[in-house]
Amino acid sequence: MSFVGCDMAVDLGTANTRVYLRGQGIVLDEPSVVAINTHNGAATAIGSEAKKVIGREPGNTVAVRPLRNGVIADFEITQRLIRYFTLKVHRRRWAARPRIVVSVPSGITGVERRAVIEACAQAGARHVHVLDQPMAAALGSGLPVHEAAGSMVVSIGGGITEVAVISLGEIVTAQSTRVAGDVLDDAIVQHVKKEYSLLLGERTAEHIKITIGSACQPELNERIEIRGRDLVSGLPREVVIPATEIRTAMEGPVNAIVGAVKSTLGECPPELSGDIIARGIVLTGGGALLHGLDTRLRNETGIPIHIADRPLDSVALGAGKCVEDFQALQPVLRTRPRR
Repeated sequence: MSFVGCDMAVDLGTANTRVYLRGQGIVLDEPSVVAINTHNGAATAIGSEAKKVIGREPGNTVAVRPLRNGVIADFEITQRLIRYFTLKVHRRRWAARPRIVVSVPSGITGVERRAVIEACAQAGARHVHVLDQPMAAALGSGLPVHEAAGSMVVSIGGGITEVAVISLGEIVTAQSTRVAGDVLDDAIVQHVKKEYSLLLGERTAEHIKITIGSACQPELNERIEIRGRDLVSGLPREVVIPATEIRTAMEGPVNAIVGAVKSTLGECPPELSGDIIARGIVLTGGGALLHGLDTRLRNETGIPIHIADRPLDSVALGAGKCVEDFQALQPVLRTRPRR
């Protein structure tokens, strides 16, 4: 038996973790970051408070992102993260042993998949059900995944990009590439370092990407003023960078994402290809908000591109649908049996 309102869905993302509580919707959206005291190993902050520490850590504290490229990089800290968020959304701690639906990248190995399941179990879950991330994104975007027709979704997160064609409740063909938001940020950092001898923090790079980053040639030659540390003098310095340079810096990762979409289309059965031409491709995830990416994909593939209504929440909403209507959607889940 499950406690009323206890079952939950978790979008365990590289950048952010979102929690969907049955009957309530998305109740938590916080960074997947944990601040650790290096002297005793204790977690001093988790989530939003921990993200504030990034780039500003005092000598005895380090900000850790326990998930990299969509998979667990630090098992123990991931377990703490999940347990903290579980208790945070359940006011009554005696009821905080929920049945959890957790989304995972479709291309991860069996070992990586078991690590996610075990982390949820160790954090207090009674049952753990695994949902492939592209399926969750499609469900959350409102695609008719159970119909005998092709639906295509491109989910661009912080650490991984998932491209999948879905039909009759199954993933027909899919491709995962570990090129996503973090790689775009790093491309900006490396460009500024090379061209201006200026070192940027990851939060500054993310701000630049969101503000003037583009996958197409910018129509207006916007500029942005950025601050960092001069690699020669070691002193703080400001520079003004045009949007065209930022677009050039991100060209490699953007090409990799476009290539993954084309590769998946090339493996798609002909009948489903016709459905995709008629219905278009749906973009989800934070990367879907990159300016000009929909236009770039439309020009490269010749297929209509649609951005999901709530691209940041699509995976959590899709996993949440499984929590709300578990029996109907159980065929798309992979279950960890009770111990």
